Amino acid sequence: MVVKDVVVIGGGQAGLAAGFYLARAGADFEILDGSEGPGGAWPHTWPSLRLFSPADYSSLPGRRMHRTDGGNPDAAHVVEYLRGYEEYYGLPVRRGIGVTRVERGDPEGFVVHAADGRRWRARVVISATGTWSRPFVPTYPGVGGFRGAQIHSAGYRGPEAFRGRRVVVVGGANSGAQIAADLAAVLDPGRGELIWCTTGPPRYLPDDVDGRELFRVASASVRAPAGENGGGRGVAALGDIVVVPPVRAARDAGLLVATPMFDRFHPDGVEWDDGRREPVDAVIWCTGFRPALGHLRGLGLPRVNGRVVADGPAVPGVPGLFLLGYGDWCGAASATLIGVGQWAKAAVAAALGR
Repeated sequence: MVVKDVVVIGGGQAGLAAGFYLARAGADFEILDGSEGPGGAWPHTWPSLRLFSPADYSSLPGRRMHRTDGGNPDAAHVVEYLRGYEEYYGLPVRRGIGVTRVERGDPEGFVVHAADGRRWRARVVISATGTWSRPFVPTYPGVGGFRGAQIHSAGYRGPEAFRGRRVVVVGGANSGAQIAADLAAVLDPGRGELIWCTTGPPRYLPDDVDGRELFRVASASVRAPAGENGGGRGVAALGDIVVVPPVRAARDAGLLVATPMFDRFHPDGVEWDDGRREPVDAVIWCTGFRPALGHLRGLGLPRVNGRVVADGPAVPGVPGLFLLGYGDWCGAASATLIGVGQWAKAAVAAALGR
């Protein structure tokens, strides 16, 4: 069994940010990552995906992302940045180690179990496994009998695979709008080849709002007294869709026209309650993700209405455990490159008692 003071689970952007502060503090730690290469979720995104912000506003603590020509960085640029970040700081990332469970130690701390049977004992565990490995797909009547293809946005790799097919994109937030805009390059919405289904009218942010403003608003919402910043809604008060250039172009060309959500599947398509039917060859679910916390199920995490409770990155009632980078519920903007650093710093300070 390997003994460390701190074990970080996950080697993506959140895990590396934690590693930066742990290394700076001289802590005895390792980062365990299930992937064979660097970059976290970024190597698995679709090619046209770009950040909402310029490189100057998309950096982890300590080392700025280098600028790119032609707009905001794409996913490949982010992967190379994270690779270089890890190498520059010499962070102890151990790859190909899938953590299956974390148990309470005896008499204290934790024991971390890997799929290959290896174990680590640690006083502190920082879980930074993200959400990408837990795509969420809702259930609709008749879905089991649908003969078409279904994928989640996590598996989308570009529009060419859908050329000549009739496609429904489900989801009214960023991934839904971006993938619908991407598909509009090869499919004609006017001929019913592309249907974008949303549960309500799309809520576009103002065209001049990008990730920089989102980070500012998210940070301000944490500091504001209750009732300020849009009733405490922060970023949600602005809208759901950042108008990146491809989305703006498709919207302005009339190619992004939202349709109310269908009510059920039939074997060859989808149907609405008013009886309207559309033949469909493929459905792309842009319906978000859930926190990948299965490895912590044995710790009895506190929950309210089924959701894990966190106080920033700390977990009430589970001393020594920190959740980093899963979303606003464990730290405003903590799921972003620019935002995760402040929460990594807080988690490490609390973990080391500094």
